[in-house]
Amino acid sequence: MKKWILGIILLIAAALGVTWFSMDKDTRNLAANLPTNSDVLFWTIPQRDAAFRAIDRIPALAKSSIIEAGDKVYPMPKGAPLGIADLDGYMKTQRTAGLVIVHDGKIRVEKYGLDFDGNGKWTSFSVAKSLTSTLVGAAIKDGYIKSLQDKVTVYIPEMKGSAYDDVTVEQLMTMTSGVKWNEDYEDKNSDVARFNTHKAESGIDVTVSYMRKLPREAPAGTKWVYKTGETNLIGVLVSKASKKTLSQYLSEKIWAPFGMEQDASWLLGSTGHEISGCCIQASVRDMARFGLFVQGGGKVGGVSVVPDGWFASATTKQADIGAPGAGYGYQWWTFDDGTFAAQGIFGQGIFFDAKRKLVIASNSNWPRATDEKSKADREAFYKKVQAAIDAEAAAAR
Repeated sequence: MKKWILGIILLIAAALGVTWFSMDKDTRNLAANLPTNSDVLFWTIPQRDAAFRAIDRIPALAKSSIIEAGDKVYPMPKGAPLGIADLDGYMKTQRTAGLVIVHDGKIRVEKYGLDFDGNGKWTSFSVAKSLTSTLVGAAIKDGYIKSLQDKVTVYIPEMKGSAYDDVTVEQLMTMTSGVKWNEDYEDKNSDVARFNTHKAESGIDVTVSYMRKLPREAPAGTKWVYKTGETNLIGVLVSKASKKTLSQYLSEKIWAPFGMEQDASWLLGSTGHEISGCCIQASVRDMARFGLFVQGGGKVGGVSVVPDGWFASATTKQADIGAPGAGYGYQWWTFDDGTFAAQGIFGQGIFFDAKRKLVIASNSNWPRATDEKSKADREAFYKKVQAAIDAEAAAAR
């Protein structure tokens, strides 16, 4: 009997060993540092390092939907390397996994850290908000959404009787609904934390279930408060209006026809809808390509995916956020010098400078979700890149 039990144990061990060594390095690293709960805000740094590149591979953490790429890849040829002092030091202090700098359509810098590479996909966090916003533009162009001045309840009737009765789609886009919300990433009792564990009412989408119970704190249109839950509500609105999943619609309108290199994925909430305020897993190069799509006015093959002038409105200040020189557009962070950005917690971002034909896409794992020093260092780095491009232009004259 003892020999039989020992034999079974050895067989199980051998099977586990085969399984372990058949995994790719990212999956093995995730298995070794597997988070013990689904609340990403409170994972350790090693858990985040492992999970941010592979979170869509563990259904127990989160299920996901595929955003299909097409057969043709939008070209981003290599340009001359852009000279930036102490780039390695910057990436180390930022804990950067991937950095792609595109200038005038050419890759001037492509560099990776944290044992990540160009074939991998990293989660976007709130960078996804700006992609969701772009799908609103597409839905208006396609006639699914009639006007930004429509009430939210026109498209999500389950919100009737809530604080959102008088809120327009535009106010949802600019986060000026006046509905009360707490986005403190380090408070386990904040809305952004409790939202993730909310149990939906029977037959109701989890976002709708949570958001329709929130109280009002200011008249609609009068107060800006950053609310991830409202972007999730925008995603529900787009899906209901278009009668398509967000993954399907993003693939159909942008990901496949524009020419993204890899399939991406989008994490799903507990009731099966994409978490539209967060969590698109994509390569850094493909996020840079999305930047080029935006910089080109949202066109595929010369045909506009969004209404004329959409990005001019979406990426300029629509709401005062109480910060000098900055504002909020339609789910984009805006700056008074004409630059703008998509930004996500822990250091994800796409920075745009149309005047310099510059796109900077980067993924990181900052020590804290909204680490102020890391944020300031990143902004200083953007200025350093701009200065390097200006110096080149001056030398060429």
